[in-house]
Amino acid sequence: MITSLQNPLVKQVRKLHQAKGRRDKGLLLLEGTHLLKEALAAKYPLETVCGTPDWQTKHPELWQQIAIYSPRVEQVSEAVLAAMATTVTPDGVVAIAPRLSDGIPQSLNLGLALETIQDPGNLGTMIRTAAAAGVDGLWLSQDSVDLDHPKVLRASVGSWFRLPLIPCPDLRAQLIKLQGQGVQVVATLPTAAISYWDVDLSKPTLIVLGNEASGLSAPLVDLADCQVQIPLNPAVESLNVSICAALLLYEARRQQGF
Repeated sequence: MITSLQNPLVKQVRKLHQAKGRRDKGLLLLEGTHLLKEALAAKYPLETVCGTPDWQTKHPELWQQIAIYSPRVEQVSEAVLAAMATTVTPDGVVAIAPRLSDGIPQSLNLGLALETIQDPGNLGTMIRTAAAAGVDGLWLSQDSVDLDHPKVLRASVGSWFRLPLIPCPDLRAQLIKLQGQGVQVVATLPTAAISYWDVDLSKPTLIVLGNEASGLSAPLVDLADCQVQIPLNPAVESLNVSICAALLLYEARRQQGF
């Protein structure tokens, strides 16, 4: 059992708390039983799994499955596990996994593009919603929260492993490319003249949502084939961006006969 906080593995895992450490190593930090189960269900490769004796006792079959599936499995003390995890009350298990490249979807009926999203909980929720709606891919601007942020993975509740996630150094250029392939780009704007209910979303569509506070940038709004708004009670100023994503994606799927 690993009991020292100075163990090299403990130091390696702690470096994955930061975006730079994850990028430099090309690794993810998976925390918690549910996320680990989802990774296994999706056959996502695991490099190292660390669990406490108490967690192993509670999940003997899962521990046995991990021992077969992962090349390295370590028992660690409660104190070491707490140091490895980013959560305040970890449930006893963390894992290291490689960051795989998803690539671009072969075809696109419905996609989601996000610009300058800052809250990892929002991003994880939108990944979960997009996967549930059967979205073909999610594009994310480079100035958004890190796709590999541990809270993004947790908020996605495992859907992170089931959806192509494409980080974009130049989101505008990517949208232009998709337009050239016959995909309509739909921008969300509070001041748009038409509601999202009144737009034909049955054709191949990419829905574009912007920053939680400032919305979409002018270059992306100008690029869009159409601009839509979500009707709100005058007493309500705005909706959370993840709620907006759910409304738009499911309206598109309704029109597409999903």
